[in-house]
Amino acid sequence: MAPQTGGPGPAGDAGQNAGLGQSGVAGQNGGRSVTQRSFGRPQAQEPGFRPVYPGQAWPTQRPAYQPAYTPPPPLDWHHQQARAYTPAPPEKNSGNRLIAIAAAVALIIGVVAGAGAAATVVALDDNRPVAEQPGPPVGTGADPKIRSGSVSAVATTLLPSVVQLKVEGADNSNATGSGFVIDNAGHILTNNHVVAAAAKGGAIQVINDKSKSWTARLVGRSPAYDLAVVQVTGLDAPSVQFGRSDLAIVGQDVVAIGSPLGLAGTVTSGIISAKNRPVTTGDGEDQTSFLNALQTDAAINPGNSGGPLVDMNARVIGVNSAIATVRGASEGQSGNIGLGFAIPIDQARRTAQQLIATGVASYPVIGANVDLRFEGGARLETVNPGSPALRAGLRVGDVVTAIDNQPVLTAEALIVAIRAHQPGESVKLVYERGGKARQATVTLGQQTG
Repeated sequence: MAPQTGGPGPAGDAGQNAGLGQSGVAGQNGGRSVTQRSFGRPQAQEPGFRPVYPGQAWPTQRPAYQPAYTPPPPLDWHHQQARAYTPAPPEKNSGNRLIAIAAAVALIIGVVAGAGAAATVVALDDNRPVAEQPGPPVGTGADPKIRSGSVSAVATTLLPSVVQLKVEGADNSNATGSGFVIDNAGHILTNNHVVAAAAKGGAIQVINDKSKSWTARLVGRSPAYDLAVVQVTGLDAPSVQFGRSDLAIVGQDVVAIGSPLGLAGTVTSGIISAKNRPVTTGDGEDQTSFLNALQTDAAINPGNSGGPLVDMNARVIGVNSAIATVRGASEGQSGNIGLGFAIPIDQARRTAQQLIATGVASYPVIGANVDLRFEGGARLETVNPGSPALRAGLRVGDVVTAIDNQPVLTAEALIVAIRAHQPGESVKLVYERGGKARQATVTLGQQTG
């Protein structure tokens, strides 16, 4: 992943963990539950019938309770009790009666526990063998179905098209990343920072989902957009289907596929958590890339760079390129913190077509430099002679506050908004000069890189 910081936060390889929350314990009443009943003292009894004092007349009202009349026992009571304890002779069909009783008990249990329990009771009370009851076969159930639009369905469709890249530079530098096949000619789209080590000599190895490897050639790269295309002759992998990143909405489900930390064929899922997020990447040795990125919480780690971010119809809507990091974090602390960034596929597709056709890519400019340290807009530091900005009336010191009715809060926001267009298109800028708001329409120029 690209280690340089920018945008809403650093974009690179380090991790961050944060948590918030408190828990409490409900109060107690003297160590005893408020619903606990005291058994240490006798409870108060309700007032009942009290005997009268000597010499008083018997109460005229009858007590609330009336003792029931108990008739005397019959004269032959002792003989009746003796007969009650005399065991009766066993009946001839006692075995059948025992089974009948057991079956009755089994019927009651069967209502509660099922027919299996009822059969068990009969077997315990009868010595005769019981026929084995049929049941569902174990381990031979139906194969699980892959639901259309599920993560498993997306993974099944895309994994054969996603490859792992291992790059060795001529200066003994190396890098690993991901990529995906974009046509039937063996072209693979990935990040520039993945293959930059081999730009001046080296080797690029491509490995598919079946662990088969090929040697790829570098077709072209664009440091400005952090994109590159490599090609493998005779590649055994299907091409992906492109979606439209401009139709992506915040909250929609997405899947990221790649080789994080060298673990090829890894699938993670999440949502689009933000759009049009200004992010900068670069290692200080190559040209800085400015991304108008899709933000996602799908887990992205070093090695995911260049892999696809896809919707639930298995269509690619972005190229995973960067993760947010804590400022000052070392490379060993890098990792996913739920803030990953992908290049929108609408831009990546245009750039890939340019790289395949000419080996280079162009991007739009206004012909002015901005102060990256200024906040509250994009302040112009220089305006090039004969540039689109100068022709539109912009001057040094002007502060751009909006582009095409979208607020501009930082210099990076203006750059990525401009690069989301194509050379030759016109944009409307709102800027401040001397405390007054002004407007200008700028036709974008072109630069290669």
